[in-house]
Amino acid sequence: MNAKDILAHVAADHVKFISLQFTDVTGVVKSLDIPVERLEGCIENGIWFDGSSVEGFARIQESDMHLRMDLDTYAVLPWTPLEMRRARFFCDIYQPDGSPFPGDPRGALKRTLSALRDRGWIYNVGPEPEFFLFKRNGGEKIHPVPHDVGGYFDFSPNDEAVRVRTELMDALRSMGLDVEVGHHEVALGQHEIDFRFDDALRTADNVLTLKYTVKAIAAQNGLVASFMPKPIFGINGSGMHVHQSLSDFSGKNLFSAPNHGMCLSPLAIHFIAGQLAHARALAGVVAPSVNSYKRLVPGYEAPVYVGWAQTNRSALIRIPRYMPGQEQAARTELRCPDPSCNPYLAFTAMLAAGLDGIDRQLTPPEPLNNVNVYELEPDIRLQMGIEELPGSLLEALNELARDGMLQQSLGSEVYAAFQRAKLAEWDEYRTHVTDWEIEHYLELT
Repeated sequence: MNAKDILAHVAADHVKFISLQFTDVTGVVKSLDIPVERLEGCIENGIWFDGSSVEGFARIQESDMHLRMDLDTYAVLPWTPLEMRRARFFCDIYQPDGSPFPGDPRGALKRTLSALRDRGWIYNVGPEPEFFLFKRNGGEKIHPVPHDVGGYFDFSPNDEAVRVRTELMDALRSMGLDVEVGHHEVALGQHEIDFRFDDALRTADNVLTLKYTVKAIAAQNGLVASFMPKPIFGINGSGMHVHQSLSDFSGKNLFSAPNHGMCLSPLAIHFIAGQLAHARALAGVVAPSVNSYKRLVPGYEAPVYVGWAQTNRSALIRIPRYMPGQEQAARTELRCPDPSCNPYLAFTAMLAAGLDGIDRQLTPPEPLNNVNVYELEPDIRLQMGIEELPGSLLEALNELARDGMLQQSLGSEVYAAFQRAKLAEWDEYRTHVTDWEIEHYLELT
């Protein structure tokens, strides 16, 4: 849309305020709010802000940053009251000299996708973000109490969770997401809402839109929505499986090859090999929290071992089946990401890993279609060359520190800021005394 279109939409929607949004390096959404009367000037000239206090942005002496609106990301925030109606735009960040800010996560993905377009390709992704809805359990602190007692795909016509999930889906549709399905997940209080795949930049924007919309609508219903990977001990955590494919500009799926094994093209096989080769370092970007590694443990549905398969859902990369004549559905599914990631950085690193496999013509190991990896003895897994994902955030960050290709894909400023922020998170966690430690050691030692 152009400026004239935007101003017409804003007037028709009776918008009073505009939120100009971007993310810090960890994926937290930041916002500058302006009255609608300033919108036309911001469209033309952008807006300056102080980036010195934003995680991963600038030092005090280099703090001036310039936001420029992406007009195609206009959406009204449906939970805002009519008399204070608010809309949002995602923004790109520039430096005072007019050059793109190299520490902007959205900019990092845009640079990677621009290079991909030079090859004549488009990176399509379809994420499946899971989340929990919790009741508040007294006081200011939140103790996770699931909002319902449903199970996987359960339905009850009087289920309060169904009503809230339907409200969430309606809000997301009004914001431009092409919602495909919503359902109850395995754990109590756990849900999933899937939207149609799109190019990686639009999809990353949609992931952020989904997260804060779910939180806002949940809060209006007196609930707490959490995308924390493992909020409750002993039950399944929340992942964000990501379906991926490459297409050309005409929309042809370049992963599809009906006459090849698993109906995948050689391009797709190399792409898979690249992601497997970088899997341990990739984990630091797509599963980037301390809590992520309490989800990535044996015994649940989250993948732990580095491998690929069509029939084995415990594999790190799964090849979904599709019906004959639906070759456009050919894709790979990476199952280790979780919704705590910054989607711009996650998709950047995932694409870079896959392209490295293509460029180096890598071949993946044999698929694990008929192998229950969890039941294999460690020495057998070792003989088969099956690696494990890192067991902690620190281990994942150390792997990322050794992977120059992934660092280069993120850009030196983004990588340095990300590593600095995540090592600080690890250090805070490492020195924190938990309830578990008090219960186990206070009186017994």
